[in-house]
Amino acid sequence: MAAKLKKGDKVVVLTGKDKGKQGEISSVNPTAGKAVVDGINMAIRHTKQSQNEQGGRIPKAMPIDLSNLALLDGNGKATRVGFRMDGDAKVRFAKTTGEAI
Repeated sequence: MAAKLKKGDKVVVLTGKDKGKQGEISSVNPTAGKAVVDGINMAIRHTKQSQNEQGGRIPKAMPIDLSNLALLDGNGKATRVGFRMDGDAKVRFAKTTGEAI
């Protein structure tokens, strides 16, 4: 199955404690069906000090389910993603506007 959401996409959260917040996807795990979005679903992690990093209570973005995210179209509204063929290339497009992503 083709990936509807990819790294670098601007998304909005549809449900949960961060509903309505927007961010950019920093990583996607397609087998688990989850993505990490910058500044969304933050949790405090207690980390030990190391040679390279300061220890303490560090906020970290945790994975969120892909079904709770929607892509932002050119107008800044949530949209679903479709696929179509442009010549020989398969491209993603926003269902609301019809423009290629």
